Amino acid sequence: MIRVALVEDDASCVAELTEHLKRYERESREGIHVMVFPDGEDIVTGYGANFDIILMDVEMAFMNGMKAARKIRKADSAVIIIFITNMPQYAIKGYEVDALDYILKPVSYFVFSKSMDRALARLKYRTKKYLTISVKGGMQKLDISKICYVEVRDHDLIYHTTAENCITRGVMRDAQKILENHNFFRCNRCYLVNLEHVDNFRNGDALWQMRRLR
Repeated sequence: MIRVALVEDDASCVAELTEHLKRYERESREGIHVMVFPDGEDIVTGYGANFDIILMDVEMAFMNGMKAARKIRKADSAVIIIFITNMPQYAIKGYEVDALDYILKPVSYFVFSKSMDRALARLKYRTKKYLTISVKGGMQKLDISKICYVEVRDHDLIYHTTAENCITRGVMRDAQKILENHNFFRCNRCYLVNLEHVDNFRNGDALWQMRRLR
C-alpha cells in the first residue's frame, strides 16, 4: 500500500487530484491510501513520518508548501515530495528540499501519471529500511543501517546513530522486536548492537568500534 498525503487548500484541486490518484491506482494496480491536509500547518503538526509520497501545494493560507517541506525534511529525509502549484517561479526552490517533481496546474492526467511513475520507481528501488520513533516535540525517522546500537537507560531508549543520538520512551524488548530481522544482537540487558558495526569478538566479549558509514 502506497501512502500518499495530499496537501491542498483548494477543494476543486483536491477533487481533481483524488480522481487522478484513483485512476492511477486502477491502471498501475498499486494500492493507494490518500490522506488530505488543507494546509501545510496541518501536515507538519505532529508529523509522523509515515507517508511514502507527499503531493504539496505551494501557496496556502497559514503555512506555505515550501516552509512545510523544509520542516518535514528535518524529520523525514526519505519521503518523496511532489509540488503541485500554479506558481512556476517557485520551481527552482524545490531543489532545496529534494523535491522529485514540480507540476503546474491545471494538472493533466498524463503529466501526473508520469510523475507518479517516477515516484514509484524511486520507492521500489530504495534499499534503505527506516524506523520511526517518538522524540521530544514530534517524530523522527531513522535509517536502520545507520543505527550503531540501542541503549536502555531508566525508561528511555537511546538510539546511537552515525549522526546523532535520539531518545524515546520505551523498553529494550520493544526495540529488539522491531530490529530482530535487521542483524542486531542483544549482548546484555542494556545494549542492542548492530552487528554491521562490530569489529571483533575477544574472550567471549563483543568489542566494537563505531565505524562511520560512507
